[in-house]
Amino acid sequence: MELPAALRSAVDQMLSGEPLEKLAKASAILSDRYRREVRDGRFHIDDALAAKAYLATRMPATFAAVRAALGMIEEVAPDFAPTSLIDLGCGPGTALWAAADTWASLGTAEMVEASGAIRSVGEKLSRSSQVTSHWQAGDITAKIPSLAPADLVTLAYVLDELPPTTIASVTQTLWSLTKGMLVIIEPGTPAGWQRILIARDTLRATSAHLVAPCAHSENCPIVAPDWCHFSRRVARSRVHRLAKGAEVPWEDEKYIFIAASREPVERTASRILVPPRVNGGVGRVKLCRPNGNVAELMLSKRDGDAFKELRRADWGDLLQEEKQG
Repeated sequence: MELPAALRSAVDQMLSGEPLEKLAKASAILSDRYRREVRDGRFHIDDALAAKAYLATRMPATFAAVRAALGMIEEVAPDFAPTSLIDLGCGPGTALWAAADTWASLGTAEMVEASGAIRSVGEKLSRSSQVTSHWQAGDITAKIPSLAPADLVTLAYVLDELPPTTIASVTQTLWSLTKGMLVIIEPGTPAGWQRILIARDTLRATSAHLVAPCAHSENCPIVAPDWCHFSRRVARSRVHRLAKGAEVPWEDEKYIFIAASREPVERTASRILVPPRVNGGVGRVKLCRPNGNVAELMLSKRDGDAFKELRRADWGDLLQEEKQG
């Protein structure tokens, strides 16, 4: 997956002329903070150079994860067509671009971000978008601006920067601003999954209807050390490769999310939880099922169309089961 052409052009223009050595150094510091989930009271992105480093090395992967999550929602809820967005902890507007790429109906967006450096960058990038956006300062755990509820509310890669004790209350705040769909995305790590579970349980305790990626609204049946997550392959630009000191032209971004709706959504298919394994005439796949269970399904060529569907399927896809395993 690549950034949309308009965004890619705007990012390239913003990074043009930036010394690669400085960009690489800032990228290394930023990546280390994200990887270690540092919480020291400082913004991960605290100056203009860090903001540009984020554009070069993190925005493509974050966009890919958010866009993939929204694509799963679109598949399950094809009638959902948001016209308004609230993105809290919006960074440079990654979720705005992903949402606009998913739903052509999107017309306006309220963008709230505590870091002035990345907010300034995001506001400049948004001028290349077709969506009318309004950018404001705000901290989801402290004080946010007065906002009218929106059709779509997003929180992408933010919970990992917050104290775990605040996740439930933050989720409740987000839900209070949601007219249609709430989407929370996190890194696809065991810790990220645990944060999503807290948000999921909080939403289950309200009037929320879970939409994706879960195939059901029961207690999550996945037990540690296993964890639920998905992966998206990201194309690296030349600047991306050089800033990260990478050789291969791609990287895999692992992510996990939860989406909840004000309106019920019918879920009849199972979700593929790991890459399917197909050897010769036999295929095996781990599924999250609408009945609330996780189980492995085995199919063979004798299962006809069901086996062909499995051979075409990928990690994170929906699978209409023809045979119960």
